[in-house]
Amino acid sequence: MSPDTQWITLMWMLTSGVVMGMAYDSYRVLSGQLRFPRWSIHTLDLLYWVASALFVFRMLYAGNHGQLRFYVFLGLIIGVCFYFWLLSVTTQRFVVMLIKLARTLIHWCGHILNILIVMPAKGIYKLIRVLFGFVIAILLFLGRLVLQCLVPFGKLFRWMFRPLLKHRVTPRFMIRVGTRIAAMWKRWF
Repeated sequence: MSPDTQWITLMWMLTSGVVMGMAYDSYRVLSGQLRFPRWSIHTLDLLYWVASALFVFRMLYAGNHGQLRFYVFLGLIIGVCFYFWLLSVTTQRFVVMLIKLARTLIHWCGHILNILIVMPAKGIYKLIRVLFGFVIAILLFLGRLVLQCLVPFGKLFRWMFRPLLKHRVTPRFMIRVGTRIAAMWKRWF
């Protein structure tokens, strides 16, 4: 293997170490801020290490077609150490800032959805309720008005047909039903 390939592979491994450190810090900050359940931490750790191994293998394959040498491990260790020495705090602050930004955006989106959808829907519901109540009140008023107008005609018809109905006997159950309907009518209206 030529020295150029070895140096390229070393640089790829340095980069892979830095990326692994960034991914680890991002994952650690996210799990701390989002408070994952305790049982999921082990699964997420396993997923991190599997993803890191696949990433390192891909970089190793791109650098020297997958040949494993001492400088590969040296590059990974130097990359991770360099990352934790120089970039770790910046990455953690950046991830915390991204989480705060995401929470702020979610809060504002919820607020905008509340203003654009929920509040108008509530207003339309209240308007429909008021209009429905108004229509019912008008219909009840018109019904009472019509009934009040028909009372004289009822008395006139009763007066006209009194001689015919004089000998007719109304069953008791009809009288009871009529009095109940009249009582309910008076109570409601």
